[in-house]
Amino acid sequence: MRPIRRLLIANRGEIALRIIRTARSLGIHTIALYSDADARALHVEAADEAWPLGPAPARDSYLNAGKVLAIARAARADAIHPGYGFLSENSAFAEQVEAAGLCFVGPPATAIRAMGDKAGAKALMAAAGVPLLPGYHGEEQTETRLLAEARHIGMPLLIKAAAGGGGKGMRRVDDDAEFLEALAAVKREARSAFGDDAVLLERYLERARHVEVQLFCDHHGQGVYLGDRDCSLQRRHQKVIEEAPAPGLSDALRRAMGEASVKAALAIGYVGAGTMEYLVCGESFFFMEMNTRLQVEHPVTECITGQDLVAWQLQIAQGAPLPLSQADVTLRGHAVEARLYAEDVAAGFLPASGDIDTLVWPQGVRIDSGVREGDTITPYYDPMLAKLIAHGPDRAHAFTALAAALDALTLAPLIHNAPLLARLCREPDVLAVRHHTQWPLPST
Repeated sequence: MRPIRRLLIANRGEIALRIIRTARSLGIHTIALYSDADARALHVEAADEAWPLGPAPARDSYLNAGKVLAIARAARADAIHPGYGFLSENSAFAEQVEAAGLCFVGPPATAIRAMGDKAGAKALMAAAGVPLLPGYHGEEQTETRLLAEARHIGMPLLIKAAAGGGGKGMRRVDDDAEFLEALAAVKREARSAFGDDAVLLERYLERARHVEVQLFCDHHGQGVYLGDRDCSLQRRHQKVIEEAPAPGLSDALRRAMGEASVKAALAIGYVGAGTMEYLVCGESFFFMEMNTRLQVEHPVTECITGQDLVAWQLQIAQGAPLPLSQADVTLRGHAVEARLYAEDVAAGFLPASGDIDTLVWPQGVRIDSGVREGDTITPYYDPMLAKLIAHGPDRAHAFTALAAALDALTLAPLIHNAPLLARLCREPDVLAVRHHTQWPLPST
């Protein structure tokens, strides 16, 4: 494998800025991309050079694989880092990058494709011995077969788009009478969002927690897991607050999830950073999906391990072995992250856009953000403004520090969710670990 000397970052915002900073610390020349809406963005200024992609809509810019590859060739890039979102889990793009003789900083296209098909992924996980929820992941998609399978699985259950992600294409069903209507709705949404209306059925667990395992594999057949994270606080099936390590788990359960995750990843020839997501009830865990990329919430893992996960990605992509063995992985303290969104919580978390006339970040916590005072938040991209991460000696200290930081944030006039985040950091149910994936977030 060739060394990476010139890296193109096929993303925007805080993740692009983060990759640029780590790459430059490793002596790698950085190349940024930007749409018309991002011409003055922080990541553009931070990179060694920046190239325009064109119109603001993502389909015309950050999702245009042809444009990205053409710029990579023109800029003489050695490698492309996709960050998360956009093209990061696009197996066809990964193949195109490799065919162009460039390094794709991520897993092989075969692994992305295997895990991108939810039904196929579950079959692979079952073969690797990873526990699955009762469900149906078959190819026959007739209404008759799906209804029969739903009755066999039992209610409540989830209908999920087989090619879905990010909480899209998902409906809960509580009885037979509403099944066909919910099925039609999921298929419509799946066709629109993913171009594929295949679904899978899965038993719905009441009061389950969402726990995920951060793993890394190298080109030498080695894998490690770097602890776990709890991501149970969600709105519209999307994460709001994440913490590491996941509270209240036994050592045996942590070890079982970690070892199962690495075993399954190695079984599909995985390389790079990945996340196995599970539903946890008591001492039982069940596979949900694998994210074949770095996660938004990776900073909490960095805080408790003291490792730079982007640096790990870049080193592994160049053929280096894993920086640590499993025995050398140590965790210290507790970290919690809040996702600061431009959104109207009272209006059902409706995304917001507008100007940031005043912005003063709080002290004492880590801030990962790609915005600054004077920026305009457009409706073209995800409305996440920043991630605020607090790290303390224990869970109570971390939540207290994050709540204080959110109180101290000054951001106007753009509407945002900081007051809700601060309230969540003080909620008795959250502090006592009584929350779960169905726990209702307050509307104010």
